[in-house]
Amino acid sequence: MKNIKEKNFFDEEKLYDLADLFRIFGDTTRIKILYILRNQELCVNDLAQSLNMTQSAVSHQLKILRQSKLVRNRREGKSLFYSLNDNHVVTIIDQGMEHICE
Repeated sequence: MKNIKEKNFFDEEKLYDLADLFRIFGDTTRIKILYILRNQELCVNDLAQSLNMTQSAVSHQLKILRQSKLVRNRREGKSLFYSLNDNHVVTIIDQGMEHICE
């Protein structure tokens, strides 16, 4: 077993990225958006109506989620439709929910 004091025991950059990922999940609005998008792709307007929020506020949260590679978008005409980036997002949410429900 490696000595915990070894210089290369932790990859500091990966640990920073992991902490940043969990920070993204620390916002209730972003969790709600992820839950909604787990079942269907939606445009900003539909998400805003579902959440009873302004399009601007939802767009801001989607930008954060997109930059974190948790959601992706596709353009259809003038509209952008958002969906979860991959099944890892669903797994993270499901395991978090399972943990707090124990």
